[in-house]
Amino acid sequence: MTKPQSTHTHLPQFYAIGLSYKKADAEIRGNFSVSTTAQEAILAQAKEEGITGLVVISTCNRTELYGFAASASQFIKILCKHTYGTIEEFDDVAYVYEGDAAINHLFKVGTGLDSQILGDFEIIGQLKVGFKNAKNIGLVNPYMERLINSVIQASKRIKTETEISSGATSVSFAAVQYIMARVPYVTEKNILLFGTGKIGRNTCENLVKHTKNDHIILINRTKATAEKVAGKFNLLVKDYANIQSEIAQTDVLIVATGAQKPTINKNLIHSTKPILILDLSIPKNVASDVTELKNVTLIHLDQLSKMTDDTLKRRQAYIPKAESIIQEIKAEFNTWLDTRKFAPTIHALKTKLSDIQALELTNYRKKAANFNETQATEVSDRLIQKITNRFAMHLREANGSSQQSIDLINAIFQLEKNSND
Repeated sequence: MTKPQSTHTHLPQFYAIGLSYKKADAEIRGNFSVSTTAQEAILAQAKEEGITGLVVISTCNRTELYGFAASASQFIKILCKHTYGTIEEFDDVAYVYEGDAAINHLFKVGTGLDSQILGDFEIIGQLKVGFKNAKNIGLVNPYMERLINSVIQASKRIKTETEISSGATSVSFAAVQYIMARVPYVTEKNILLFGTGKIGRNTCENLVKHTKNDHIILINRTKATAEKVAGKFNLLVKDYANIQSEIAQTDVLIVATGAQKPTINKNLIHSTKPILILDLSIPKNVASDVTELKNVTLIHLDQLSKMTDDTLKRRQAYIPKAESIIQEIKAEFNTWLDTRKFAPTIHALKTKLSDIQALELTNYRKKAANFNETQATEVSDRLIQKITNRFAMHLREANGSSQQSIDLINAIFQLEKNSND
């Protein structure tokens, strides 16, 4: 497991913990897959434990938690409690980042640079959903809000200013590429898509666009969901109860149900003609026993994601530009972070100067018979504002020595010790 790293010493408790396709196979990723119900439970427990910020993302390629905790182990325990994964499994394949390293990782993930297929931007949608869910329960603090909005901004700019996502390559598109490369006369083949969630919908759209096939059948446990997708593309929908007979007639079966256990096994397959099965699900939705049938070829999304083509090679040329955009936006975030760091000191300084102002005005009010308090207040208010502005400017430009300046200001003006907490 990657050891925690820390460079932002002023906020050492921001963590990114998780596992991905890089070290965790589909089975392990399936154990740590977070359902909607599990995500709600994770957020609820985090709030009970006093965690102030937490965003959860779980896709077919990764499960990750970003937020503030007493320690990384606090997040790991919560994750394992609400999934099928164990702490031992997590330790074998996971990563833990802290502070600046966690920020860097979030930027890479959110901008598609850490995706299994370079430039796959579907992850930013998952991050937005996780962000919204956390916000709804009150688990987004100002730090998290600013950081995630910065990542979303970087994602938009990279998409707009580079061609790193050209060709719209994703797991769903890779599945269609695979079918077109290995299934002859694909326009004449029967294709059955089981599952019309996000990956299913994207796959369906790519099938219609690229195969020009009008023999595509959709099946979903909730028929109304499939009918919505079918209506958009003028496709047929069959009842889930008929799945066995539909499999018997199909040449290509694509499974993307999002179930926690396999929904397809060899007992459902009674045809002897060749059938290609693509499992685009995490956890796996197709039982491995289907490979005992000689007429079945089973391909899982991990195999699809390893496919390399000219499109992906071209994308690699845009990585430096994408990284420079990230560095620019990250620098803006760090500037905000530094400003946020010394803002309490400036506020405490202004309060101290206002106290001095009030005391002096009281003294002059007693001494001077014709004392113009309104004018004196206006002049001293302007002086206080100019002084605090000068100190704020100095702290912004102090680079690495801002903490020394903060300590000096605190000492000179005898500010409260907690002014910068």
